[in-house]
Amino acid sequence: MTRSGFAAIIGRPNVGKSTLLNQVVGTKVSITAASPNTTRQAIRGMLTEGDTQIIFVDTPGIHRPRTTLGGRLNDTARAAADGVDVILAVIEAGAAIGPGDRNVLATMLRNARGRHGPLPCVVVNKMDKSGREVVVAQLVAATKAVEELAEEMDLGDVVERVEFFPVSAKTGEGTAELIAYVRKAMPESPFLFPEDEVSDVPEAMWVAELVREQLVRKTKQELPHSIHTRVTEFEWPHITVEILVERESQKGMVIGRGGALLKDVGIAARRQLPEGCFLELKVSVEPGWQKRDDTLDRFGY
Repeated sequence: MTRSGFAAIIGRPNVGKSTLLNQVVGTKVSITAASPNTTRQAIRGMLTEGDTQIIFVDTPGIHRPRTTLGGRLNDTARAAADGVDVILAVIEAGAAIGPGDRNVLATMLRNARGRHGPLPCVVVNKMDKSGREVVVAQLVAATKAVEELAEEMDLGDVVERVEFFPVSAKTGEGTAELIAYVRKAMPESPFLFPEDEVSDVPEAMWVAELVREQLVRKTKQELPHSIHTRVTEFEWPHITVEILVERESQKGMVIGRGGALLKDVGIAARRQLPEGCFLELKVSVEPGWQKRDDTLDRFGY
């Protein structure tokens, strides 16, 4: 008898969802950066051990949208939490539970309603940055917030099923217990992916995401939301990635003085690709793409 199912990872931006996915799967399947909304798609990572396969689903951060893209990212996150077996709502250990976190916790409770709803689980992340007393206090605060929301939403039956786990996605502390809990929740089912597969991200998308990750890290808060990357040519060993920005003035920021920034991005991304890869980067302008439905459709958001 085998078991297989889905566990959605939701949370506001920058709480460590992608880092948690990479940690529990055991390899990098989702890009990470300090800038909000680095993750723009539902990214699946598979953990197959013995007779159980868990498909963890990383999601965009749930936030107050300022663009059409932001609204679509929220829709993607909420849709990913629908019809799964476990919902992992991630909050930070060292940050006060604000409106954004409460919105995430409410999403978890709402989706977990019903006799056969997914198991709701609150993950208190970044315990490596906080002392034991801070982590304990956050667990208490999270419990109180969940109870208050459940009462407001008339979901008392759901709150009784909520479990809480303190973890460090960065170091792995506490993740073994979390994985063991999720494993037990997986339903009887044939494996949904091959046993040796760790992600269903297409190779071309993975390369484009590696480039975007480096751009987000190197441009800090200046450009991340305005950048989209896509592979326009994939004839191994030659890969061409087009980098799109929203304004002509942003091209120079991506390229850098004398092409230095773009060169650094290419070197950093190439290090994560098989030896012998020739990676070419091109920069183009797609005016106001974040706010245009036709462009967002074309880009797959």
